Amino acid sequence: MQENLVIVESPAKAKTIEKFLGKDYIVKSSYGHIRDLSKKDLGIDLQNGYQPVYEIPSDKRKVVGELSKLAQSAKTVWLASDEDREGEAIAWHLTEVLGLPVDRTKRIVFHEITKNAILDAIKSPRTVDMNLVNAQQARRVLDRLVGFELSPVLWKKVRPALSAGRVQSVAVRLIVEREREIIAFNSAPYFRVTGQFRTTDKKSHSFKAEISHRFTTEEETRALLQSCAGAVFTVRSCEEKPTKRYPAPPFTTSTLQQEASRSLGMSVSQTMATAQRLYEQGLITYMRTDSVNLSAMALGQCKNAVTAMFGAQYSAPHNYTTKSKGAQEAHEAIRPSYIDRREIDGTPAEKRLYDLIWKRTMASQMVAADIDRTTAEIVCSGNDHIFTATGETVRFDGFLRLYSESADEESEQQQTMLPKLTAGDTVTAQSITAAERFTTPPARYNEAMLVKRLEELGIGRPSTYAPTISTIINRGYVEKQNKPARKRSYKQLSLSGSTITESTPTENYGSEKNRLAPTDVGMIVNDYLEAQFAPIMEYTFTADVEKEFDRIAEGNITWNKMIGDFYVPFHEMVEHAIGTQADKSSQVRVLGTDPATGQSVKARIGRYGPMVEIGSADGGKPRFAALKKGQLIESITLDEALELFSLPRNLGRYEDEDLIAGIGRYGAYVRHGKTFASLAKSDDPYTITFDRAVEIMEAHRRQAEAANTPVQSFGDGITIKNGRFGPYIAYNGKNYRIPKSCNPKTMTEEECRRIIDDSKK
Repeated sequence: MQENLVIVESPAKAKTIEKFLGKDYIVKSSYGHIRDLSKKDLGIDLQNGYQPVYEIPSDKRKVVGELSKLAQSAKTVWLASDEDREGEAIAWHLTEVLGLPVDRTKRIVFHEITKNAILDAIKSPRTVDMNLVNAQQARRVLDRLVGFELSPVLWKKVRPALSAGRVQSVAVRLIVEREREIIAFNSAPYFRVTGQFRTTDKKSHSFKAEISHRFTTEEETRALLQSCAGAVFTVRSCEEKPTKRYPAPPFTTSTLQQEASRSLGMSVSQTMATAQRLYEQGLITYMRTDSVNLSAMALGQCKNAVTAMFGAQYSAPHNYTTKSKGAQEAHEAIRPSYIDRREIDGTPAEKRLYDLIWKRTMASQMVAADIDRTTAEIVCSGNDHIFTATGETVRFDGFLRLYSESADEESEQQQTMLPKLTAGDTVTAQSITAAERFTTPPARYNEAMLVKRLEELGIGRPSTYAPTISTIINRGYVEKQNKPARKRSYKQLSLSGSTITESTPTENYGSEKNRLAPTDVGMIVNDYLEAQFAPIMEYTFTADVEKEFDRIAEGNITWNKMIGDFYVPFHEMVEHAIGTQADKSSQVRVLGTDPATGQSVKARIGRYGPMVEIGSADGGKPRFAALKKGQLIESITLDEALELFSLPRNLGRYEDEDLIAGIGRYGAYVRHGKTFASLAKSDDPYTITFDRAVEIMEAHRRQAEAANTPVQSFGDGITIKNGRFGPYIAYNGKNYRIPKSCNPKTMTEEECRRIIDDSKK
């Protein structure tokens, strides 16, 4: 009989823990959840207190069978799943399925996989916390009820095969609202005036200053520049303020996701998957946490490491406090398990994320940076406007010696040092420049910005951010968008001496990388849900539900009552929505009239996605065209819609046949006679040139010729050919796949016959 069986979620975690426990312990993995709500019907007994109906998925039966045998033969079973609500629920499911008494089975938790943490947990086991289990169970039941009841409503009223979720729908709403702000935004030009000044002392230092006022017209701007010609510029004031810049606290789940996105370019799901691997290898503490606390041991390790690396003057031990009330995972911040471990072995992503966590943890225990911030005001004798110059000097670098937190958007104005200026000093204006600028719409969310906004609104918890974003992208409600920079010219007026010169330089603008934009389907679903299920789409409602889950976890309310209070009014809304006719006209946008035919041009969702339509069935045969990627029904213009009907395009004659560019069922193509060749992702059928189309067609021909040229031919009609999906054997009008272990160029006829015979069997 085995003395001890320890059950964890993942094989990697099992492998790490097994190293710390002796031969009396066997560590096995449950590979995550071993039970889930039944997929048959609702999976919830509405007549019996919303009791969940669980089942063991077919792919988990083998694991459950093995664990059952081991549990029966072990003297003691230890449940060591993760320390959050999800982990607690996994532990409870294991007691239920393996027939373990929940009040006597040993449950151990630890926030880092180190030898001390594991042995300490073994010394002080507890039992499964049913309050935490019920909080997770309530979330799972509530989300199933919402998805199960909302999705059929969307099928009937909006479009087949749609689905909805409680938190996901609110996340989509945030992205849709931001998109509508962008669509409604009208960019306005203005002029920003900056001066390049020089001191009149012997050293003659140069510095830049700017007028805070934004000039809206060229006339006003020219008048300002003219008034500066020949004027005297005097320092009105120069104020130097010593200030401190403090380090950011150690990482929580959301701040790690945000910083990894900004500084490493990692998506939220990539960050969590990488952090999971680091945790399971025992390299960092648990990665799902709301807490910024550090243990006394970690504080001591940091103090020693900072002192050893930089000296005692850089050390400032400090424990941060968690602001969020009822934090679900309020244990400890994300930090390295061993502070003295500066570097690790692993994948490039693991190394980069570990380095970020290590630096952030160390910096949080270092002294603030001492900074002198200088602000100087320059007055002009020719007008009332004030030029302001700002600068910073780092007197003592403190934590900045190791780490500085990145920002969401790059600052346009970099802080530089200013020369020594005194009130009453006269300075010389080398040049004064007015550059035309343009107001910009609010930026689309990237994943990190969305997580930050969800956290600010109290929506979701550390374990839900990544799956929420993945779900709305996978459902096709939101897409990640990259937009190349566009060029534009702008006016620039420069005063040198008494002469104003005008130029029109160019600049890049509007580039986007990995920004979240709603699709047409996402916008339509959002509008329908807001119209029919307004209370559920409210941000405050979703945040309040999270607080209810917290109250369940604290044992203050029963989960069944909380579900009942939600479900009864929600079900009434569903019934009302089913009986209400959806306004289909809101899904169609009339853009105007086609000047060529006089027929109406409309944008709407079609069977294969968003499209534009000229004419209608009752007025003859209508014409259709698909929208381009990045175009929206809500914002497409009439001119953009008419351009979509320019396909197919005749690019010219080539070898006595027309060369045609178009978009078909399988994507963009060029056609020459009866031969079709797919365009590359970088090619646009609306703008592709004749020469590029010829190049694509010739490459397609060469590929086809290579595919038709036999690699080898044997007697009796056996041939090895190159196909679209790799080499294959052709024989008697049938094709046979060649295993990867075989080399098509050196295969023998005997090997070919063996493959043919085995395939027949």
